[in-house]
Amino acid sequence: MSASPKILLVKLSSLGDVLHNLPIVWDLRARLPNAQIDWVVEEGYVHLLDPLLSRDGFRGVDRIIPFGLRRWKKNLFSLATWKEFLAFRKTLQSTTYDVLIETQGLLKSAIVCSLAKKSPKAVVAGLANATEFSGYEPLARSFYNHSVQVPTQCHAVDRSRWVMCSALDWSLLERSNAPQFYSPEFVERISKSSVEGLKSPYVLCFHSTAREAKRWANEHWIALGRELSALGYQLVFPWGNAAEKSLSQLLASQIPNAFVPPAFSIDEAFSVIAGAALTVGVDTGLTHLAAVLDKPTVEIYCDSPRWKTEGYWSDQICNVGDIQNPPSVQEVLDASLKLLRQT
Repeated sequence: MSASPKILLVKLSSLGDVLHNLPIVWDLRARLPNAQIDWVVEEGYVHLLDPLLSRDGFRGVDRIIPFGLRRWKKNLFSLATWKEFLAFRKTLQSTTYDVLIETQGLLKSAIVCSLAKKSPKAVVAGLANATEFSGYEPLARSFYNHSVQVPTQCHAVDRSRWVMCSALDWSLLERSNAPQFYSPEFVERISKSSVEGLKSPYVLCFHSTAREAKRWANEHWIALGRELSALGYQLVFPWGNAAEKSLSQLLASQIPNAFVPPAFSIDEAFSVIAGAALTVGVDTGLTHLAAVLDKPTVEIYCDSPRWKTEGYWSDQICNVGDIQNPPSVQEVLDASLKLLRQT
């Protein structure tokens, strides 16, 4: 393989999955500084990749290729939808790729690989098997010429690295080679949040998640909130839809000086998280964003396995609970106070 291969990364969604795929950009750049690295991602998650875009002498992702599948499916028979899809395919096929790394294991991401233009000996690498508690569609394997067997219990970051290393015939990167997500310079430059009503020091509480079983009990949030409020922290309960907003309002109403902010975008979430004294959250994308930004973060696991997404790369992160073993209020409070004392 040349010293400057053209590499396509395919990880379409969702928030946490895209974040946990970021380290392979840094891994690739460390060994192949002159490679072209492009990434196909759902258009709603482009903001997560913008800080890694190659510019001003920095080399990260050379080209972000937005994919609008979620929006296109709502108007599948619209002429405008098909025009957009054809424009996407034209953009994708404007480069001939030598290595394609598909770390999602889903049919939709495998089909993206099939649409890409490839060199005669291109490697199309993807997952050969499912990992526990992760989505996987075996039919996707038919679109690869290099299927990679991974442990069935494999952290999301490690799984991406496993596929990447196999695709390039490299030795597996160990955890001692700590993953990097965003540059320290980028994190330091994140501007102060413009969300009205936030009062420092504040603690973010990400209580909602797509699956109800992953939630921590309401009474636990209230008990934790009262303890931290008594220490002078403003408890902040973000939300993403009407049901979550109602729940945020219910929790905040029972904690002195708690606050329910207006809705904010993923882009704005960077500033909100960066300004927090602490983030406490269940196993959900915005909690993982706090962890990859290396901000003080308590990750609460109630009905998902800790090994799958826990932040293991920093002493700024405390992971509590596990599948079918939610943590007590005291465990979360102790972890919170430990991190607050470190800052």
